[in-house]
Amino acid sequence: MSHTPRRRTALSCAMLLVPLTAGLAACSQSSHPLSTKPYDASRQVALTGAAADGAKEIDPGKPLELKATGEGGRITDVIARDAGGRYLRGELTDDGTRWRSTTALAANAGYTVRVTTEDSSQAQGRRTFSFRTGVYQGKAKPLKLSFGPEKGTYGVGQPLTVKLDQPVKDPRQRAVVERGLRVSSTPKVEGAWYWVDDKQLHYRPREYWPAHSKVRLTSSLEGIKVREGLYAGAARPLELNIGAKVVAITDASTHQMSFYRDDKLVNEIPVTTGKPGFDTRNGKKVILEQQQNVRMTGASIGVGGTSEDYDMDVYWATRVTWSGEYVHAAPWSVGSQGSANVSHGCTGMSMGNAQWFYENVRPGDVVEVVNSSGEDMDPFGNGFGDWNVSWDEWREGSVLTAGSREGHTPGDTSRLRPQL
Repeated sequence: MSHTPRRRTALSCAMLLVPLTAGLAACSQSSHPLSTKPYDASRQVALTGAAADGAKEIDPGKPLELKATGEGGRITDVIARDAGGRYLRGELTDDGTRWRSTTALAANAGYTVRVTTEDSSQAQGRRTFSFRTGVYQGKAKPLKLSFGPEKGTYGVGQPLTVKLDQPVKDPRQRAVVERGLRVSSTPKVEGAWYWVDDKQLHYRPREYWPAHSKVRLTSSLEGIKVREGLYAGAARPLELNIGAKVVAITDASTHQMSFYRDDKLVNEIPVTTGKPGFDTRNGKKVILEQQQNVRMTGASIGVGGTSEDYDMDVYWATRVTWSGEYVHAAPWSVGSQGSANVSHGCTGMSMGNAQWFYENVRPGDVVEVVNSSGEDMDPFGNGFGDWNVSWDEWREGSVLTAGSREGHTPGDTSRLRPQL
């Protein structure tokens, strides 16, 4: 009778072991093949490829390979990881005769490889290999990663950012980068990366960060090959504290701002927004920075030398776009606040209200404008408009989650292959 080989992976093996182990109590200790101590599989499996020559340090630019030697056993499982706990991914052939790494080895790292085999009677064998990698052969340069924002306390809308000093375009290479970036939070949330362009990624949760949570971003990419001649450098971990949930919603049609803290309305502020031709952008914006005093000019928005030109000092200025949209004090328009839109695009309020707003927000808090005749806030490039992207669209911006169905846990998502 013919036998169809079964693909064996680390995941499937782990799943199979649960019911087998649970059934040991009903079997004789001597009759079941899994009831005995694993035998020494030294004669059944060998290192090939980069590690075959027995060198003290092997070339990290070459794949790691294992093969069954034909001494009556086949490979059923391989667990390879370095001293830092980073796992080396690989694929096992259907017949269990060969295993080959599918992600690159790290340079200057020590590795331990634990191999499980199975003989014709289904008894399990074990063999462990240890080796070190050396430096990469040939020319190579590090990929520098810069994490953002700076360490501190931020609002619930603050995205995490990673800037690369070299472009990464290929989906396979992007997958290497994403897999090496780890975001953890207390409490845990569902989140994903989004490739803004070839040199920048943003990370956000599905919903705003939980109020008063802690967020940590780390990289395990140091020494990992991204592509030929490009290997990731080190990146210092980033830790953020998240403050209260602060969301300020400005209705341009009613000229009122509703200020919420932890989902409770705590203030209603009369405002003025952009007049026709200078309409304030609709959408969710994340506070970028705050300045007690800013000089604003018409030249900065392209109206210098026209009838719309201006040059003035503005107080209690909270920036929400890099192009110059602020929430700020506008004592010259108090008569219109709450009744008309007369600004050049900013949200203006009285001196006292602007100071109160300034003192009750921080970078990362969310300012949303609704019912304006203006354009929609850009998702990227003019500040943080990340929250204007739907969650389904956001997931499409990651090579690890693009095209995958909903319902995965963060752990499942991290194991997904890139959609190529």
